[in-house]
Formats: sequence, C-alpha cells, structure tokens
Amino acid sequence: MTVVTANDLKTKGISDIERILQDAQEVIISVRGKPRYVVMNIAHYEFLCECEIVAAWAQTREDVAGGRYRQESADAHIARVTGELTDGL
Repeated sequence: MTVVTANDLKTKGISDIERILQDAQEVIISVRGKPRYVVMNIAHYEFLCECEIVAAWAQTREDVAGGRYRQESADAHIARVTGELTDGL
C-alpha cells in the first residue's frame, strides 16, 4: 500500500492522491509517522461494503443452520435485551 504523509497531502493536495489511486486501490495517510487514514475510490469502497454484507449474510445462514438463533416476539426481545443491558451495568 502506498503511504502519503499529511504534510505531502497539504502541499500536493488531492491531485497526488488521484495520481496514486491510478495504480493502487488504497492510499494510507500518515500523521506524524503513524498510519491514520485510508483513502480509496468510491467503487472500491462500495465493493468492500458489499463484501461485509455477504460475509454477514453467510454468518447468519450458518447460525440458523446450526440452531444458534431465538424465536421471540418483539416485546420479549426488547425485554430480554433491556435486561441484558441492565445486568451488564
């Protein structure tokens, strides 16, 4: 992954990011020598969001197939979750 310092970003601006993104999917912005931000084009970001949804859906299917779920009314669900939150405090 390509790293750009915050100082370079200040002096060269977004044009430097656009240039780097022509060859890389992501650019890391470092601040005081430490990676702090990631910049990517919107298509890559949307792809990553879709990957998260697909992974969550796969996990949900596995949980249902493995019997790791509950059937309860909305009121029962709210009462259970509220109780769990209260017990955790």
